[in-house]
Amino acid sequence: MRRFFVPPENVGENTIIIDDRNDLHHMIKVLRLSEGDRIAISDSQEWEYQAELVRLDSDGAEAAILDKQRFTAEPETKITLFQGIPKQGKMELIVQKAVELGASDIVPVFMKRTVVTDKGNFGKKIQRWQKISDEAVKQCKRGVIPEVHDAVKMDEAISRFNGFDMVLFPYENEEGTTIKDVLRAAVSQGCDGSADGPDDAKPAGRPVSVAVMIGPEGGFSDEEAKAVVEAGGLSVSLGKTTLRTETAGIAAIAMIMYELEL
Repeated sequence: MRRFFVPPENVGENTIIIDDRNDLHHMIKVLRLSEGDRIAISDSQEWEYQAELVRLDSDGAEAAILDKQRFTAEPETKITLFQGIPKQGKMELIVQKAVELGASDIVPVFMKRTVVTDKGNFGKKIQRWQKISDEAVKQCKRGVIPEVHDAVKMDEAISRFNGFDMVLFPYENEEGTTIKDVLRAAVSQGCDGSADGPDDAKPAGRPVSVAVMIGPEGGFSDEEAKAVVEAGGLSVSLGKTTLRTETAGIAAIAMIMYELEL
């Protein structure tokens, strides 16, 4: 069933209005939908609906609500990927797969060894990456479209660490602590070291908002690595092999979701 996204104010008591021009064009010209067809609709915040089209034309669509449920495909863990900006088209793959795996936000970061530069038109790349996020969400049937934020410099990214329960720093020079060690400790003891709760309850302090900091092709400089750790980043290994930048973030998100969600 095709899924569409609307702002909450477009959701009425019994009907939902779809007025996005791109969605209307897709419904009419590509999907060839018509009155009586059923579609899935998300309000991008909390609810998803099963609905039946009762009106569809180039000016707008109206769908009658058949069923209303809270999101079922959204993870409780909110992962923000701080991604060192890679060259060429690698970021498109990173955005697509990060969204499919459950990331809630993606922040491109200019780092010391970033090859790409902002020549004044970087906003177009953000728009392109956001479109990829939009498309990935519809494909994997999530309820919320993850935001691809404006690119920031490394110091700005580090300044945001206080907003997270946990900051994971996959680092190629880390040899002692694995991401599994950190995540399982968080699940068994809670981030604050508290004891386990009842078997059917999540441990007190279990991380809900998690940041992941991934370097560009050349990795982190020594100064950047030191700054991340001093700001609270937990240096972890993702395994015995050194992963490419377009693989590291995807692997880290998959590991986080396995330990905290499944």
